[in-house]
Amino acid sequence: MEGLHMRILVIEDNEDLAANIIEFLAARGHVMDSATDGVTGLHLAVVHAFDAIVLDLMLPGIDGLALCERLRAEADAQTPILMLTARDTIDDKLAGFAAGADDYLIKPFSLLELEARLSAIGNRGPRRQVHHLKAGDLTLDLDTWQAERAGTKLTLTPTALRLLEVLLRATPRLVRRAELETAIWGDHPPDSEALRTHIHALRSAIDKPFERAMLQTVPTMGYRLIDPDAG
Repeated sequence: MEGLHMRILVIEDNEDLAANIIEFLAARGHVMDSATDGVTGLHLAVVHAFDAIVLDLMLPGIDGLALCERLRAEADAQTPILMLTARDTIDDKLAGFAAGADDYLIKPFSLLELEARLSAIGNRGPRRQVHHLKAGDLTLDLDTWQAERAGTKLTLTPTALRLLEVLLRATPRLVRRAELETAIWGDHPPDSEALRTHIHALRSAIDKPFERAMLQTVPTMGYRLIDPDAG
C-alpha cells in the first residue's frame, strides 16, 4: 500500500529469498530487519516493535508454527504475522492460522502481493474520534487495543481484534463475509477457510467462557454482534 511505510521483520532461512524480499521492500520505503533462524527471530520480535512479521514455516532452531505460538502465548505479542511457506494444503493453512498467523502466502509468490498483504494486515486504518467501542458487557479500547468482557481481559490476535472492531462498529447490523474479508485483507483475501478460522477464534474468546453468546452466524451471509440484554 503506497505511502504506508512499515517496520518489517523477515524471518527466513533462505538467504537469497530473504535478500530479495528485503531489497524490494526497502526500496519501497519500508524499514527492514531480518533473522535466518527461529531463535534469533523470536528474540528480535520480542525486544523490538515491528508493524508486521514475515515468518517462514520451516526454520532451524524453532520452526515457524512454534515461534508464532510462543509469540502469541508467552510474549503476548500482537504484531501481525504473515506466514510464508511452500506448504499449500488446507490443513497446513489452518495450522498456521491456529498458531496465530494473520495471513498465509504460498511460495513462489509475487513481491507486490507480499507488500499488499503486509499493508493489509499491518494497517488498521484511520481512527475515528472514538476511544472505546461497546456492545453489552463487551468493550474494545482503541487506544490500547485491549478487549474485555464483563471486566475480564481477553487475549486476541491482531486479526481477531480487527474483526471485533468491525463487528462492534456495525452492531447490531449484519456484516457480510465479503465486507469482513475486505476489512482484514484488502483486495487480497486468502482462501475461504481463513475468515471462518479467525471467527472461530474470536468466538472462543468472547463467548465460550461466558453464559450468553454475542457473536451470531447468519448462514451464507455473514456475522453480527448482539447485546444479549438488549430488547
